[in-house]
Amino acid sequence: MKLGTAIAEIMKREGIEILCGYPVNHLIEHAANADIRPVMVRQERIGIHMADAISRVTSGRSIGAFCMQHGPGAENAMGGVAQCFGESVPVLVLPMGYARRLANIEPNFNSSQAMKAFSKSSEPINLAAEVSNIFRRAFTKLKNGRGGPVIVEIPADMWNEEVPEPLNYTPVLRTRYGADPVHVKQAAALLIGAKRPVIYAGQGVHYAKAWPQLKRLAERLAIPVTTSLGGKSAFPETHPLSLGSGGLAVPRAVPKFLGEADVIFGIGCSFTETSFGIAMPKGKTIIHSTLDPAHLNKDVEAKVGLVGDAALVLDALLEEIGNSVSTDRDASAVAAEIAASHKEWLAKWMPKLTHNDAPLNPYRVLWDLQHTVDINNTIITHDAGSPRDQLSPFWKPVEPLSYIGWGKTTQLGYGLGLAMGAKLAKPDKLCINVWGDAAIGFTGMDFETAVRERIPIMSILLNNFSMAIELKVMPISTEKYRSTDISGDYAAMARAFGGYGERVTEPEDIIPAIKRGIQKTQEGIPVLLEFITSKETEVSRPGT
Repeated sequence: MKLGTAIAEIMKREGIEILCGYPVNHLIEHAANADIRPVMVRQERIGIHMADAISRVTSGRSIGAFCMQHGPGAENAMGGVAQCFGESVPVLVLPMGYARRLANIEPNFNSSQAMKAFSKSSEPINLAAEVSNIFRRAFTKLKNGRGGPVIVEIPADMWNEEVPEPLNYTPVLRTRYGADPVHVKQAAALLIGAKRPVIYAGQGVHYAKAWPQLKRLAERLAIPVTTSLGGKSAFPETHPLSLGSGGLAVPRAVPKFLGEADVIFGIGCSFTETSFGIAMPKGKTIIHSTLDPAHLNKDVEAKVGLVGDAALVLDALLEEIGNSVSTDRDASAVAAEIAASHKEWLAKWMPKLTHNDAPLNPYRVLWDLQHTVDINNTIITHDAGSPRDQLSPFWKPVEPLSYIGWGKTTQLGYGLGLAMGAKLAKPDKLCINVWGDAAIGFTGMDFETAVRERIPIMSILLNNFSMAIELKVMPISTEKYRSTDISGDYAAMARAFGGYGERVTEPEDIIPAIKRGIQKTQEGIPVLLEFITSKETEVSRPGT
């Protein structure tokens, strides 16, 4: 069989049902012939973002895949690949490459070389007979260990090459590994003896599907739980022991309890130091459970390291703890303390969350959104900057994988592709992206992709006609040249693309517009609701 037919067959055997892409890449035709749905985007980065979300909302059980043209297509895609690398998301990236005789001649762009620095593995296909071995290696990396993008480059002169039949390919194994029992005993003893422990849960809990174990551990020892943005929704934020999640903006309870903690247990996290994550206070006893041993002592000093799958680690910890703590500890006192902190914090923010004047306050828009949608049946994501910081502290997910949180390299426009990918993977969910007028300038054209490909997402746009968070750092250029001003009628743009677009300017119209938007998505129509907001720059930082 031809090489493209073999690749498509391997992908199908591995359970891939959707191939996001942009032509020319001949794999698109081979995939379609194999009943793998091609989804064409307007810009390569969006396609990778869609594949990214497919992997995320399925805990990596369905691997997102993206293919693109050699040269400029691959160059355009690099930001999306880097984002997957920073966020540890398993995505199969399949660029075309220059013909083998030209692949290593400058200035030709060589994807397998250029992307190697920010991928889990990167390999070209140089012999058709090796295709099964190459994809066996690729999918083994995608399905095992810490996630990340895997590059398989297909040279342009390979498509007519023959792969020996029958195709020798069986879906690769998926393995798990657990922590050293000695270290489990040490960690259990520290948690049992801690006076003020806190659990910090990362996205490894999502990939391990360790949500029940996390909840059992918190309840068994009455331990408050916070999460990274990537881990948000791993623990229900309506639970009495939930502190909320943290990024650049956090609920007040998060820094309070971390600051007062004697033991911090990080589970399924890297503790990577970033401006968009929770800063771990110094001088704490830290138990670090991670899938990747390279993360131990990378950014924080760990007293105990538990290397392994989050579910296996939590299972082992629960068993060990059960040897001496056989019933749930009384959580009433710590739950009351958490509730008091939340109440005091929310009281400060309620004037913004319930602001009743025009222009709209973005916090009011997101507050009404949260109280209008069916939280249990919604997947939401934010964009970089203000949308992330205005949404993440206040949105309270209940179901796992109902919030796609992110925030290391923070590419503007990321949320749109994530929402579309989530909808492709979970068509019964209401999938929402929240972005600003800066982000839509990067990827807004791909709202047309949602219309054309029949992906009925709901896009919430907060439009203040400004790069608001840059105002303080660009006062002269703003005053002299209006450098932070941006504009557009984005609801009209959505309608021009064939979707549903509505501009909202008055507080009393927020909820009715959201309800109309939900109805349109149920009719199969992508929605863009444009809310005209104030230049709000205050966020819930530690100490506020």
